[in-house]
Amino acid sequence: MSKISENEEQAAANSADRNARHKRAMQRKKEYIDGNIAAATIDKGLLVVLTGNGKGKSSSAFGMLARSVGHGLRCGVVQFIKGQWECGEQMLFGANPLVEFHVMSTGFTWDTQDREGDIAAAEKTWAHAARLLSDPEVDVVILDELTYMLTYGYLDKETILSALRNRPKKQHVIVTGRNASKELIELADTVTQLDENKHAFQAGVKVQKGIDY
Repeated sequence: MSKISENEEQAAANSADRNARHKRAMQRKKEYIDGNIAAATIDKGLLVVLTGNGKGKSSSAFGMLARSVGHGLRCGVVQFIKGQWECGEQMLFGANPLVEFHVMSTGFTWDTQDREGDIAAAEKTWAHAARLLSDPEVDVVILDELTYMLTYGYLDKETILSALRNRPKKQHVIVTGRNASKELIELADTVTQLDENKHAFQAGVKVQKGIDY
């Protein structure tokens, strides 16, 4: 037998062994996952909190909005902080009959430099959120950048927590923003902390249409 044939046979044997090990591993994994799926019997509306300094919090929330609209769910979006600039998600979903859209439209707090004006705008915007959170016909509510309203003390923390606790049982809520409070995290069903390892803006790159707004 030539050296080439021996190498080919060995390679075939190694491949067969690897395939067999892979199949056993996937069988064990399937048993584990199937067991977890079978054990998940609770059906309820979820409170999802997306926080941290990394990019992607609002992007993730609007990904869930797209998924929900695809399923024909009725949705509400309330954006705090956002200004009057073009916003891709509002341009896409603002006219969708399944989505009710509200934007605070004051811009960043370091631009407004007007605490009283920001508080008044926050309270007016929260009124839309409170109504959505009390409507059992609304399946999904996104409260984009809500965490800042608590951090800056623009809105009463207990008022917000109470509205989240007492919302319709099947309603899903997604809250985004940095520095989510301890109480909000404890109340949430799912919390994702997005960390920032690197960001183009720190290297002097301008914000990009479709990527950043």
